[in-house]
Amino acid sequence: MTPRNFPQRIHVLAKPTGSTCNLDCAYCFYLQKEGLYPGSRFRMSDEVLESYISQLIECHRTDTVTVSWQGGEPTLMGVDFYRRAIALQEEHRRPGMRFENTLQTNGTLLNDEWCEFLRENNFLVGISIDGPSSLHNTHRVDRAGKPTFDRVMRGLRLLQKHGVEQNVLVTVNRTNADHPLEVYRFLRDEAKTTWMQFIPAVERINGGAGTLTQDGTAVSDRTVGLEQWGAFLTDIFDEWVRRDVGKVFIQTFEAAVRSWLHLPSSGMCIFDPTCGHGLALEHNGDLYACDHFVDPEYLLGNILETHMGELAGSERQRKFGRDKLESLPGCCRECEVFFACHGECPKNRFVISPDGEPGLNVLCAGYKHFFRHIDRPLKILAHLLRRGLPAEQVMQVMAQQETAPATVHSKVGRNAPCPCGSGLKFKKCHGRLGNMGDGKPGPASVHPS
Repeated sequence: MTPRNFPQRIHVLAKPTGSTCNLDCAYCFYLQKEGLYPGSRFRMSDEVLESYISQLIECHRTDTVTVSWQGGEPTLMGVDFYRRAIALQEEHRRPGMRFENTLQTNGTLLNDEWCEFLRENNFLVGISIDGPSSLHNTHRVDRAGKPTFDRVMRGLRLLQKHGVEQNVLVTVNRTNADHPLEVYRFLRDEAKTTWMQFIPAVERINGGAGTLTQDGTAVSDRTVGLEQWGAFLTDIFDEWVRRDVGKVFIQTFEAAVRSWLHLPSSGMCIFDPTCGHGLALEHNGDLYACDHFVDPEYLLGNILETHMGELAGSERQRKFGRDKLESLPGCCRECEVFFACHGECPKNRFVISPDGEPGLNVLCAGYKHFFRHIDRPLKILAHLLRRGLPAEQVMQVMAQQETAPATVHSKVGRNAPCPCGSGLKFKKCHGRLGNMGDGKPGPASVHPS
């Protein structure tokens, strides 16, 4: 029986190779974590593996369990390690339980054997790539300093050849952030991916060097600029909302839609009011509060000594989750886009606010620009979804409003059928939508009749 103090479910990023990686990406925050385990071989033992799988199952009161593998580079463990993981899932599963295994990889070690295994076991594989070769190779190099783009693309093509479900993760840094449409169109048109994650590179430094723990108020010259970040998201959104809705899915945009729909969660912990349900498991069984807080201050314990559920449900971890909201400066709480941002991730909140309070997000200005910019299209999109209409219809609405809004309004009576084919009266559909976006950003200003 699952103890009552265990969470309903938890999400754990398991790092079977710790920080070990065959690449040496310049901005990688996790490579430095090697210093936490001097002398370690950085390989998860079978004892830790079985404890992880069995305890993760016991921490779920739901029938679907996500098992997430990350690194460092998790494929360094070899495919047989993951065969054992699958066998343990079958051994410990409850009746009716299903598993969703995810693997985040640089893709350079993938081969046919790997891809056959991943396909047979329905893995979702994330490939880390920063855009076309000229942008990717700037920071994503191997241990010899050689470019990796061709090897990453080879891995992606193998996944596609074998029919493995995959997506891409882009680390947005000072270099590729100046080329948003080049990055997006490459991923869409050449990489042929339909699901994208854009993660801002924020590399804190103290005394001119990177830090092992969360300290330092300066950032490296690889860190994405706050205005760059806002412009990067905005430029891609403008193309996506006009031609790719329903065909391409971008994690940040999907989360924003959920916020404009008043849903309880955005689906991304960084945009939710509180956190604490996404933990990180190191190769030796050490469990940390979060993947971005793998340092001694946030070590909860070791799963070989204390059950994962007890650690995840501890008051210490719950406080970590609450602090995300409670530590926000006043200007954040009063901000017009607070409902969508909630201060973003605590790891990026190390700037002094205009009022002199600590805890402002270093990317605040960029996020504020982005959320303000997308307000009108997302009000339209949210309205369509509430009406049971397809999300992609927003593209038609945007086109009509931008090409001939006055003509549409003048030729269609308020009580006439809307020309979009929704079956609604014009005043209840595009006529209504044309009046949206005049107030403050946010879903509160939209009240479907």
